[in-house]
Amino acid sequence: MSCGTFSGEDKTVSATVSVAFARGFRHIKSYRGPHHPLGMTEFARRVEQVSISGIREVFDAAGEDAINLGIGQPDFPTPAHARRGAIEAIESGQSDAYTSNKGTRSLREAIAAKYDRTYGLEVDPEDIIATSGGSEALHLVLQAHVDPGEEVIFPDPGFVSYDALTTIANGTPKPVGLREDLTLDPAAVEDAITDDTAVFVVNSPANPTGAVQSEEDMREFARIADEHDVLCVSDEVYEHIVFDGEHHPPLEFAESDNVVTVSACSKTYSMTGWRLGWVVGANPRIERMLRVHQYGQACASAPAQYAAEAALTGPQDPVDEMVAAFEDRRDVVLDGLEDAGLEVPKPEGAFYVMPKVPEGWCEEVLERDVVVVPGDAFGANGEGYARLSYATGMEELKDALEIIDAATQAVR
Repeated sequence: MSCGTFSGEDKTVSATVSVAFARGFRHIKSYRGPHHPLGMTEFARRVEQVSISGIREVFDAAGEDAINLGIGQPDFPTPAHARRGAIEAIESGQSDAYTSNKGTRSLREAIAAKYDRTYGLEVDPEDIIATSGGSEALHLVLQAHVDPGEEVIFPDPGFVSYDALTTIANGTPKPVGLREDLTLDPAAVEDAITDDTAVFVVNSPANPTGAVQSEEDMREFARIADEHDVLCVSDEVYEHIVFDGEHHPPLEFAESDNVVTVSACSKTYSMTGWRLGWVVGANPRIERMLRVHQYGQACASAPAQYAAEAALTGPQDPVDEMVAAFEDRRDVVLDGLEDAGLEVPKPEGAFYVMPKVPEGWCEEVLERDVVVVPGDAFGANGEGYARLSYATGMEELKDALEIIDAATQAVR
């Protein structure tokens, strides 16, 4: 069973991403209201098939004083040197004008240097586009590579944007279930590939699971992309938030140009509001994605680009400190959930944990003013799970765990 329907603050909200509204208005032709005396035209079907994320629905159902374990945003400040990079650019007038569509040369050089420094990968700055967050980067990839009806394979449970962006690109979503440890099995991806497959998505460290793919898995994903001539999109937005093992990008192992990498400053540098990400790929792919970016965005925000450059080239101590704090919180949350009697696959990265939960658990926890996200908001295979974020203070986490323990006993 799913976690069900929430009731709180006189609001009732579905635990899953509802498409009822979209279905109800798909064929609208004659809506008449105070601002539309002559009605309105139909909406695009691909947009009608997409609705607001189930994560946002849960937030709307929560009380004002609830402890929020649903938000995917670090609670640390943006590093001071990154802020200064933006301030100096603004005060000097550098950020007043459009940048290159791909982003400033100096930012793209900083991104390329990061791949060399971290993974020993040589990336040409011309093979990078600075984007408005990792979300726009994903949008560019799918718009440039997916024709109507073509399949996009992605993990289930997985990040909510994969399904929605596939639909917006007029593609066919093809979710694939995970292993017991919540990692994506390369064999399952390979089995799912058909003549209609355009793209498969790998996300490590993963949202919503916190799982980190092994080096062997990443080698296999690169091989699959090479041998099947299918694009592998590696979503690496959490790449530096790893507690156990190491992150290995498929780009390390690819022998063809069939791997595209998406990342961002959002999580690593606690810069979610700055909206600065990037996409890395072979130049022919980058040039096609640039066509989408140019007409949809022109360029990423100039102040954010200068902040990102400063973040990438400046001291990395704030990142290390943040990751260490997340690891401490992870351990406390794991202990608390296990003490409550829940089965919890151990997350090795990001700042999420995804325990298996009994029926009614999500409703009970939310009614006690702790925000969690039902697992089926991330796909059908998330049913029976819940996602908790520990990107919040330790004291709040401890208070939430006490409430969760009581809620768990109440539904058993």
